[in-house]
Amino acid sequence: MSVSNATTARVLPALPRGQLAALAVAVALLGLLTIVAWKTQSRDHALLLLTGAALGVTLYHASFGFTAAFRVLISDARGAGVRAQMILLGIACLLFFPSLASGTLFGAPVGGFVMPVGVSVIFGAFLFGIGMQLGGGCGSGTLFTVGGGNVRMVVTLVFFIVGSVFGLEHLPFWERLPHIAPVSLVEALGWPAALAANIAVFASVYVAVAAVERRKHGRLETISGSSRATGFGAALIRGPWPLVWGAVALAFLNFLTLYLAGRPWGITSAFALWGAKAMAAAGFDISVWSSWSDPGQQAALKASVLADVTSIMDIGLILGALAAAGFAQKFRPGWSIPPLQIASAVIGGLLMGYGARLSYGCNIGAYFSGIASGSLHGWLWIVCALAGNWAGVWLRPLFGMAVERSGPKPA
Repeated sequence: MSVSNATTARVLPALPRGQLAALAVAVALLGLLTIVAWKTQSRDHALLLLTGAALGVTLYHASFGFTAAFRVLISDARGAGVRAQMILLGIACLLFFPSLASGTLFGAPVGGFVMPVGVSVIFGAFLFGIGMQLGGGCGSGTLFTVGGGNVRMVVTLVFFIVGSVFGLEHLPFWERLPHIAPVSLVEALGWPAALAANIAVFASVYVAVAAVERRKHGRLETISGSSRATGFGAALIRGPWPLVWGAVALAFLNFLTLYLAGRPWGITSAFALWGAKAMAAAGFDISVWSSWSDPGQQAALKASVLADVTSIMDIGLILGALAAAGFAQKFRPGWSIPPLQIASAVIGGLLMGYGARLSYGCNIGAYFSGIASGSLHGWLWIVCALAGNWAGVWLRPLFGMAVERSGPKPA
């Protein structure tokens, strides 16, 4: 075998039949849906589908999960995941703030996720945090693990959708509770000052988390170390990726989403739409619900799911993760799920779905994209969600779930 052929074999190995099938299904569906989206919607819809797929590959290969990152920090003072999040947020704010301040990006109008701050966000984010630990994932984590073949997370996703439907219906009640109008730090401080303030917070959190981890364990887990795969090409295609690769890729892909969609990356608003469509298909008259009675919502119910930007990106994310799992030879659905874990998936999904609607998003729409948008509500969200995660970690053993104390290899 020649040197070039040997290198190709390492980067593109022969895949077992089951893994090849997973990869082929993902690629075929992505290709078909890209064509359909381009023909029936727009070029940008097709590109957003592919952006979602790239997000799915990134999340899967980097194992960039927010839930596990919070869990190991709370339970074992391991902070690699949270440190990577600070890098993610820093890059995102650097990219987003100047564009949001000008209102345009490469000539296209753009706007951020800037939401009200109040009781609704506090309670919703806290519920979402508990749900993360019981459900076993977050908004992005649920989708990429479903794509990767985790059957338990399918249960979480189904009830995530159910919770979203009822959360949206009850949102008007929560919005009547005490709150203040949306606050944009970019507008209030000016983008340079807002960026400096945010970077200072990210750096402080990074240093504090590192100090806690070093004090307990003597050294830090790496977020930038080499992959187990041999060579850059093999690591890029087959994974796993260092966390810092995931942080950089996610920040730039969110920025691409801002350009293509005119707003940042979001996930969970699509779930309420999916649930409402399913209920309407089952014969329920959704039009009598306050959350679906206005003409705009009625139009969304009647339109193709591919017309919804969030939906098309979520679908792409699942398929991208499926392709990544097949290439990494890790697509192995497990059908045996203990009853207690099914119960935790049901409860966790409901809490996340309901909480996401009350708090105007999840770990992506409210935390990542909210803070990248300069929204004060994003900071309130993460504080309350971390409190919920702490409660969720305490509840996990009641459902037979371990509190992991492992993570990336030490540097």
